[in-house]
Order: sequence, then structure tokens, then C-alpha cells
Amino acid sequence: MPAPTRSVIAAAVISLGLIGAGWFASQGMTKLRTADRYVTVKGSAEKIVDADLVVWPLSQTVGGNELGMVQMQLDANTKAIRDFLTGAGFKDDEIVVSPPRLEDRWTYAYGDNRPPERYRYSNSVTLRTSRVKEALAALRRSGDIVAKGVMLNTEEGGGPDFDYTQLNEVKPALIAEATANARKSAEQFAKDSGARIGGIRSANQGIISIENRDAGSPQIKKIRVVTTVEYFLKD
Repeated sequence: MPAPTRSVIAAAVISLGLIGAGWFASQGMTKLRTADRYVTVKGSAEKIVDADLVVWPLSQTVGGNELGMVQMQLDANTKAIRDFLTGAGFKDDEIVVSPPRLEDRWTYAYGDNRPPERYRYSNSVTLRTSRVKEALAALRRSGDIVAKGVMLNTEEGGGPDFDYTQLNEVKPALIAEATANARKSAEQFAKDSGARIGGIRSANQGIISIENRDAGSPQIKKIRVVTTVEYFLKD
């Protein structure tokens, strides 16, 4: 084959190669730009539920210099609290009495530094029940315990704790609702930017919280789910 002909063929092959490389490169860049475009959105969902568990610790402390008398007073107070709770309709298996805690306050105190009362004896009587309405009614009458001479320690577990234990039953529906709301936000963003929503790039369930609906209603809970989703954008 003459040299000029071979030069023409070689030039044509090189030209075709450059054209093909350019086409593949352009396709690759198009896909890269498409795949690299995404939007991150958050979606939330809320549900109001009633608490289904109450844990109410009633703590008390008695003091004195005679250990036997202190013990008798603690036992009498414990009985008064138990009688109050059983009188409100709660069963023995819903009431738990903690072991007493004894403190000898003179052990490391001498002379004028000694407190007037040597012994401090304390315990807690805890109500754990799923009967929330009955517990609320008893809580409103808790002054009856004080009226019997029992000084409740409100600084140490003095109030009831209301909880909701059925989270796993309502969580799937809330996550689905939050995810749907996230997609709506993504679709609106895509519409405003002249694009379309593609597949999910990544998804995060995010935060699930249970809080009191308000300070005055601790027995009513607000469950909130927040999801974070990344969607690809298409032209």
C-alpha cells in the first residue's frame, strides 16, 4: 500500500477514535452530572397518645436519736403509704417497697459539729401500674398521706413518671408519613428548579422522640419522628 494511502487511513482511524472518545466522555459527564445532583430534605410526623404506664415513687425520711424509735416510725409511715395506695384500688403487685437506707450522721461528726438527730432512715414506696386514670386520681389526693404525718421527700423521686410503651406499634406508620412528607418537599424543590425526582440516594430514620404534650399534662405524650432523605435529581 502506498505511503500516502496509509497516512490517510491512519488519520481517519485517529479521527474516528477521537470522535468516539469525545462521545463516550460526553456521555460519561452527562451521567456524572445527573448522578451527582441530589437534594436533601427532611420530613416529620407527629402523633398524640395517652401514657399507658405510671411509675410513682413516694420517698420518705424519718430522723431521731433512738434507732428503735426511728425504725418504728419508718414502718408506720410505710404502712400509711401502702394503705393509701391500696385504698385507691391498687393491688399489692403494683406496689414495691425499697430496702430502707440508714445513715448514722454522728459517725464522722464530733463536738459542736454533730447534728441534732443522729439517725436518718429512709425508703421509697413505688407504685407501678398501667391504670393511668386511677393513678391520676390518687395523685390529686396525695395530701391525705401528709395529713397522716408522713413527710414525703419531693426532691427525691417525689413525682410520678408517665410513659408510653407501645412505640413499636405506631413507629412504622409515623416513619412512612414522615418519609412521604420528605418526598413532597423534594418534589416541590425539583419543580421549582426545573428538575424531576429520581431514586433515593440515602435515607436516615433520624430522631424519634416522646415528650409531654405540655407541662400541665405529663400523662399525654407527643411522639415525633423526623426522617432525612436524599433524592437524585433528573433533568
